Amino acid sequence: MIKIENLSKRFGGFYAVNGSSFEIPTGSITGLIGPNGAGKTTLFNVIAGLFPPTEGKVYLDGKDITGLPPHELFKMGLLRTFQIAHEFSSMTVRENLMMVPGDQAGESLMNAWFHGKKVREEEAAIQKKADEVIDFLQISHLTTEKAGNLSGGQKKLLELGRTMMVDAKIVFLDEVGAGVNRTLLNTIGDAIIRLNEERGYTFCMIEHDMDFIGRLCDPVICMAEGAVLAEGTIEDIKANEQVIEAYLGTGLKNKVAKT
Repeated sequence: MIKIENLSKRFGGFYAVNGSSFEIPTGSITGLIGPNGAGKTTLFNVIAGLFPPTEGKVYLDGKDITGLPPHELFKMGLLRTFQIAHEFSSMTVRENLMMVPGDQAGESLMNAWFHGKKVREEEAAIQKKADEVIDFLQISHLTTEKAGNLSGGQKKLLELGRTMMVDAKIVFLDEVGAGVNRTLLNTIGDAIIRLNEERGYTFCMIEHDMDFIGRLCDPVICMAEGAVLAEGTIEDIKANEQVIEAYLGTGLKNKVAKT
């Protein structure tokens, strides 16, 4: 689904991403781990078109998408979420979802004046889809709640729901578990697995919770100092000496040795 070749991003004299290359298989839930400052979020930002790369290429389904802006990538089915949720706080959960589809007829003043029936029919269809997403995520009790009143975990669910309002091919999730309690994290994990298995979504997710990564992700890629350090199954990553030293710490190294 995604192929990255020798991707680098430099800020001044500092390389936040330094010659990274890897692939994200179609239909996978790929995990991206690494210590703070490893370049994970910067890599996401380059892939998603927020930053132009200094060097290297990004391909989506074999097509060169390097440097394309986010709105064009959105139309191609490449979406991302953020570590800090970006909701419309004064709008309801349903309204937040209904905002997602682009090029809605109601955005045109001429349509609003002269094609009211078309606008109403499209809006009804979008609302129906939003309600289906709400049911899928099991948050019907929050349908009319203002998004600004949601908990951190509920906002992460809402962000996941927004990716369901369009025909997403691949979704990049940036620390979907950050600040989320274990019960709600399990709900989010269940939704990601269902989207992957039932709807064919491909995911790539940055996450620090190794139990969450181990439950959802295969393969797992570890970055350090802007470069890919290792990749494989979660068992491969946990047993990799370089990963243990660079990211997981000597405490886990001793634990792994004992087991």
